[in-house]
Amino acid sequence: MNTQNQADFRILDESEDFLAVDKPAGLLVHPTKPGGPWTLWDGLSQLLIYEIANGGQVSIINRLDRETSGVVLVAKNAPAARTAGLAMQRGEFTKEYRVIVFGWPEWEELTVDAPLIRRGEVEDSPVWLERAVHPAGSVARTRFRVIERLERREDGGRVSLLEARPETGRTHQIRVHAAHAGVPVVGDKLYAKGSHCYLEFIQMGWTSDLAKELWLPRHALHCSRMSLGETTWASDLPGDLTNFLTDSCRVVPR
Repeated sequence: MNTQNQADFRILDESEDFLAVDKPAGLLVHPTKPGGPWTLWDGLSQLLIYEIANGGQVSIINRLDRETSGVVLVAKNAPAARTAGLAMQRGEFTKEYRVIVFGWPEWEELTVDAPLIRRGEVEDSPVWLERAVHPAGSVARTRFRVIERLERREDGGRVSLLEARPETGRTHQIRVHAAHAGVPVVGDKLYAKGSHCYLEFIQMGWTSDLAKELWLPRHALHCSRMSLGETTWASDLPGDLTNFLTDSCRVVPR
Protein backbone atom coordinates (compact mmCIF):
# COMPACT_ATOMS: atom_id res chain seq x y z
CA MET A 1 0.00 0.00 0.00
CA ASN A 2 2.98 2.35 -0.08
CA THR A 3 3.43 2.90 -3.80
CA GLN A 4 4.04 6.42 -5.00
CA ASN A 5 0.50 6.97 -6.23
CA GLN A 6 -1.17 5.41 -3.21
CA ALA A 7 0.80 7.79 -1.00
CA ASP A 8 -1.65 10.50 -2.15
CA PHE A 9 -4.07 9.19 0.50
CA ARG A 10 -3.86 7.28 3.76
CA ILE A 11 -5.75 4.10 4.63
CA LEU A 12 -7.78 4.55 7.83
CA ASP A 13 -9.46 1.17 7.97
CA GLU A 14 -10.37 -1.77 5.76
CA SER A 15 -12.89 -4.59 6.03
CA GLU A 16 -14.22 -7.18 3.62
CA ASP A 17 -16.81 -4.72 2.35
CA PHE A 18 -15.49 -1.21 2.97
CA LEU A 19 -12.33 0.87 2.79
CA ALA A 20 -12.00 4.20 4.60
CA VAL A 21 -9.29 6.60 3.44
CA ASP A 22 -8.01 10.01 4.49
CA LYS A 23 -8.05 12.24 1.39
CA PRO A 24 -5.64 15.18 1.31
CA ALA A 25 -6.68 18.59 0.02
CA GLY A 26 -5.92 19.03 -3.67
CA LEU A 27 -6.66 15.44 -4.71
CA LEU A 28 -9.58 15.05 -7.10
CA VAL A 29 -12.01 12.27 -6.20
CA HIS A 30 -13.02 11.29 -9.76
CA PRO A 31 -11.42 11.80 -13.19
CA THR A 32 -12.85 14.79 -15.05
CA LYS A 33 -11.40 14.09 -18.49
CA PRO A 34 -9.17 11.51 -20.22
CA GLY A 35 -5.52 12.10 -19.47
CA GLY A 36 -6.36 14.39 -16.54
CA PRO A 37 -4.58 14.52 -13.18
CA TRP A 38 -4.27 11.53 -10.87
CA THR A 39 -7.37 11.04 -8.75
CA LEU A 40 -8.48 9.18 -5.66
CA TRP A 41 -10.47 6.84 -7.90
CA ASP A 42 -7.28 6.01 -9.85
CA GLY A 43 -5.44 5.19 -6.67
CA LEU A 44 -8.28 3.09 -5.30
CA SER A 45 -8.59 1.19 -8.58
CA GLN A 46 -4.90 0.35 -8.35
CA LEU A 47 -5.13 -0.58 -4.70
CA LEU A 48 -8.18 -2.81 -5.17
CA ILE A 49 -7.08 -4.39 -8.45
CA TYR A 50 -7.35 -7.92 -7.01
CA GLU A 51 -10.87 -7.34 -5.72
CA ILE A 52 -11.96 -5.78 -9.02
CA ALA A 53 -10.54 -8.76 -10.97
CA ASN A 54 -12.70 -11.02 -8.81
CA GLY A 55 -15.99 -9.19 -9.30
CA GLY A 56 -15.55 -6.31 -6.88
CA GLN A 57 -15.85 -2.62 -7.62
CA VAL A 58 -14.85 0.85 -6.43
CA SER A 59 -17.92 2.76 -5.22
CA ILE A 60 -17.07 6.03 -3.51
CA ILE A 61 -19.86 6.68 -1.02
CA ASN A 62 -19.19 10.30 -0.07
CA ARG A 63 -17.60 12.71 -2.53
CA LEU A 64 -15.45 15.56 -1.24
CA ASP A 65 -14.55 18.67 -3.20
CA ARG A 66 -11.00 18.80 -4.50
CA GLU A 67 -9.91 21.25 -1.77
CA THR A 68 -11.78 19.46 1.02
CA SER A 69 -9.76 16.94 3.03
CA GLY A 70 -10.77 14.08 5.27
CA VAL A 71 -12.62 10.79 5.48
CA VAL A 72 -13.88 9.12 2.30
CA LEU A 73 -15.73 5.81 2.48
CA VAL A 74 -15.47 3.29 -0.35
CA ALA A 75 -17.62 0.21 -0.94
CA LYS A 76 -15.65 -2.69 -2.39
CA ASN A 77 -18.62 -4.58 -3.83
CA ALA A 78 -22.19 -4.00 -4.98
CA PRO A 79 -23.95 -5.35 -1.83
CA ALA A 80 -21.84 -3.02 0.36
CA ALA A 81 -22.71 -0.06 -1.88
CA ARG A 82 -26.42 -0.91 -1.55
CA THR A 83 -26.06 -1.21 2.22
CA ALA A 84 -24.50 2.24 2.42
CA GLY A 85 -27.17 3.72 0.15
CA LEU A 86 -30.01 2.31 2.27
CA ALA A 87 -28.27 3.51 5.45
CA MET A 88 -28.21 7.03 3.97
CA GLN A 89 -31.95 6.86 3.30
CA ARG A 90 -32.61 5.75 6.89
CA GLY A 91 -30.39 8.46 8.38
CA GLU A 92 -27.85 5.93 9.66
CA PHE A 93 -24.95 7.47 7.70
CA THR A 94 -23.61 10.57 9.43
CA LYS A 95 -20.74 12.97 8.70
CA GLU A 96 -19.00 15.55 10.85
CA TYR A 97 -16.71 18.29 9.59
CA ARG A 98 -14.28 20.80 11.07
CA VAL A 99 -14.45 24.17 9.36
CA ILE A 100 -12.57 27.42 9.93
CA VAL A 101 -14.67 30.49 9.18
CA PHE A 102 -14.27 34.26 9.09
CA GLY A 103 -15.70 36.09 12.10
CA TRP A 104 -17.26 35.25 15.44
CA PRO A 105 -20.90 34.17 15.12
CA GLU A 106 -23.40 35.59 17.61
CA TRP A 107 -24.59 32.06 18.28
CA GLU A 108 -22.97 28.99 19.85
CA GLU A 109 -25.13 26.55 17.90
CA LEU A 110 -27.20 27.08 14.79
CA THR A 111 -29.18 24.96 12.37
CA VAL A 112 -29.30 26.37 8.83
CA ASP A 113 -32.35 25.05 7.01
CA ALA A 114 -32.06 26.67 3.60
CA PRO A 115 -32.74 25.09 0.16
CA LEU A 116 -29.91 25.12 -2.38
CA ILE A 117 -29.94 25.49 -6.16
CA ARG A 118 -27.36 26.05 -8.88
CA ARG A 119 -27.20 29.84 -9.07
CA GLY A 120 -27.24 29.83 -12.87
CA GLU A 121 -30.76 28.37 -12.83
CA VAL A 122 -32.24 31.46 -11.16
CA GLU A 123 -29.84 34.32 -12.02
CA ASP A 124 -26.69 35.06 -13.96
CA SER A 125 -23.51 33.46 -12.63
CA PRO A 126 -20.07 33.37 -14.26
CA VAL A 127 -19.31 30.08 -12.46
CA TRP A 128 -21.37 27.06 -13.57
CA LEU A 129 -20.90 25.13 -10.31
CA GLU A 130 -21.86 28.01 -8.00
CA ARG A 131 -24.75 27.23 -5.62
CA ALA A 132 -27.11 29.62 -3.85
CA VAL A 133 -29.84 29.62 -1.23
CA HIS A 134 -33.19 29.88 -3.04
CA PRO A 135 -36.76 28.75 -2.23
CA ALA A 136 -36.87 26.79 -5.52
CA GLY A 137 -33.85 24.72 -4.47
CA SER A 138 -33.52 21.27 -2.91
CA VAL A 139 -33.95 20.79 0.82
CA ALA A 140 -30.66 21.32 2.66
CA ARG A 141 -29.94 21.37 6.39
CA THR A 142 -26.68 21.83 8.33
CA ARG A 143 -26.05 22.02 12.08
CA PHE A 144 -23.18 24.23 13.24
CA ARG A 145 -21.49 24.46 16.65
CA VAL A 146 -18.71 26.81 17.75
CA ILE A 147 -15.62 24.99 19.06
CA GLU A 148 -13.17 27.90 19.42
CA ARG A 149 -13.03 31.61 18.71
CA LEU A 150 -9.63 32.95 17.68
CA GLU A 151 -7.81 36.08 16.51
CA ARG A 152 -5.12 36.32 13.88
CA ARG A 153 -1.84 37.34 15.49
CA GLU A 154 -0.96 39.49 12.47
CA ASP A 155 -3.94 41.84 12.48
CA GLY A 156 -6.50 40.70 15.06
CA GLY A 157 -8.79 39.34 12.37
CA ARG A 158 -11.46 37.14 13.88
CA VAL A 159 -11.91 33.47 12.95
CA SER A 160 -13.82 30.57 14.46
CA LEU A 161 -13.39 26.82 14.40
CA LEU A 162 -16.76 25.17 13.94
CA GLU A 163 -18.19 21.70 13.92
CA ALA A 164 -20.57 21.16 11.00
CA ARG A 165 -23.00 18.27 10.71
CA PRO A 166 -24.79 18.16 7.34
CA GLU A 167 -28.14 16.37 7.48
CA THR A 168 -28.42 16.41 3.70
CA GLY A 169 -25.74 16.04 1.04
CA ARG A 170 -26.07 18.90 -1.44
CA THR A 171 -23.18 20.21 -3.54
CA HIS A 172 -21.13 22.84 -1.62
CA GLN A 173 -23.71 22.65 1.18
CA ILE A 174 -21.54 23.49 4.20
CA ARG A 175 -19.73 26.29 2.38
CA VAL A 176 -22.93 27.95 1.15
CA HIS A 177 -24.71 27.54 4.48
CA ALA A 178 -21.74 28.98 6.38
CA ALA A 179 -21.72 32.03 4.11
CA HIS A 180 -25.51 32.31 4.45
CA ALA A 181 -25.07 32.32 8.23
CA GLY A 182 -22.64 35.24 7.97
CA VAL A 183 -19.44 33.25 8.61
CA PRO A 184 -17.97 32.21 5.23
CA VAL A 185 -15.23 29.61 5.11
CA VAL A 186 -11.65 30.86 5.27
CA GLY A 187 -9.94 30.25 1.91
CA ASP A 188 -13.22 29.74 0.02
CA LYS A 189 -12.59 31.28 -3.40
CA LEU A 190 -16.23 31.04 -4.47
CA TYR A 191 -18.39 31.95 -1.47
CA ALA A 192 -16.24 33.91 1.00
CA LYS A 193 -15.63 37.21 -0.80
CA GLY A 194 -17.41 36.76 -4.12
CA SER A 195 -16.88 34.71 -7.26
CA HIS A 196 -14.29 37.21 -8.54
CA CYS A 197 -11.78 35.41 -6.29
CA TYR A 198 -12.51 32.11 -8.01
CA LEU A 199 -12.21 33.66 -11.46
CA GLU A 200 -8.93 35.35 -10.53
CA PHE A 201 -7.58 32.06 -9.22
CA ILE A 202 -8.52 30.25 -12.45
CA GLN A 203 -6.74 32.90 -14.52
CA MET A 204 -3.74 33.76 -12.32
CA GLY A 205 -3.37 31.03 -9.72
CA TRP A 206 -2.80 31.86 -6.07
CA THR A 207 -1.78 35.53 -5.83
CA SER A 208 -0.75 37.90 -3.04
CA ASP A 209 -4.06 39.75 -3.47
CA LEU A 210 -6.01 36.52 -2.95
CA ALA A 211 -3.88 35.74 0.10
CA LYS A 212 -4.84 39.09 1.63
CA GLU A 213 -8.53 38.40 1.08
CA LEU A 214 -8.79 34.69 1.81
CA TRP A 215 -5.83 33.93 4.18
CA LEU A 216 -5.51 30.28 3.09
CA PRO A 217 -4.86 28.85 -0.41
CA ARG A 218 -7.64 26.28 0.00
CA HIS A 219 -10.98 26.33 1.74
CA ALA A 220 -10.66 25.30 5.36
CA LEU A 221 -13.06 22.35 5.35
CA HIS A 222 -12.18 18.87 6.65
CA CYS A 223 -14.36 15.76 7.01
CA SER A 224 -13.26 14.69 10.47
CA ARG A 225 -15.65 11.85 11.30
CA MET A 226 -18.00 9.50 9.53
CA SER A 227 -20.30 6.82 10.92
CA LEU A 228 -22.17 4.01 9.21
CA GLY A 229 -24.36 2.23 11.72
CA GLU A 230 -22.14 1.48 14.72
CA THR A 231 -18.84 1.87 12.85
CA THR A 232 -17.01 5.21 12.96
CA TRP A 233 -13.93 6.44 11.09
CA ALA A 234 -12.03 9.57 12.14
CA SER A 235 -9.36 11.85 10.70
CA ASP A 236 -7.36 14.48 12.57
CA LEU A 237 -7.27 18.05 11.29
CA PRO A 238 -4.46 18.15 8.68
CA GLY A 239 -1.24 20.07 9.12
CA ASP A 240 -2.07 23.12 7.01
CA LEU A 241 -5.23 23.87 8.99
CA THR A 242 -3.66 23.00 12.35
CA ASN A 243 -0.70 25.27 11.59
CA PHE A 244 -3.02 28.13 10.65
CA LEU A 245 -4.84 27.83 13.97
CA THR A 246 -1.76 27.43 16.14
CA ASP A 247 0.87 29.53 14.35
CA SER A 248 -1.22 32.32 12.83
CA CYS A 249 -3.97 32.62 15.46
CA ARG A 250 -4.50 32.71 19.21
CA VAL A 251 -7.51 31.34 21.06
CA VAL A 252 -9.73 33.94 22.73
CA PRO A 253 -11.07 32.75 26.14
CA ARG A 254 -14.85 32.69 26.35
